[in-house]
Amino acid sequence: MAVRIRLFRTGKKHFPSYRIVAADSRSPRDGKFLETLGSYDPKEDPPRVSVDMERLKYWLEKGAQMSTTVKSLIKKAS
Repeated sequence: MAVRIRLFRTGKKHFPSYRIVAADSRSPRDGKFLETLGSYDPKEDPPRVSVDMERLKYWLEKGAQMSTTVKSLIKKAS
C-alpha cells in the first residue's frame, strides 16, 4: 500500500477549505484516509496552514510521499 500525504477538500461550493491527510494513493481525493495531519484554509489572508509536524515526520519515515501541493504548503509554513 503506497501512502500519499495530500489534500482532502471540505467546505461548500466556492468556499473551499482543505485537510492535509495521509491516504492510500489508490483512494479518491475525498475518499477514505488513514489520518488527518493538518488543515489549510486558502480563503484567509494570508492563507492559514497548520500541520502536526510529529505525525508528518512519522508518515515520511514510514515511506509516505507528499504531493507537490502539500510539499509547497509545508515549505511556506516553515
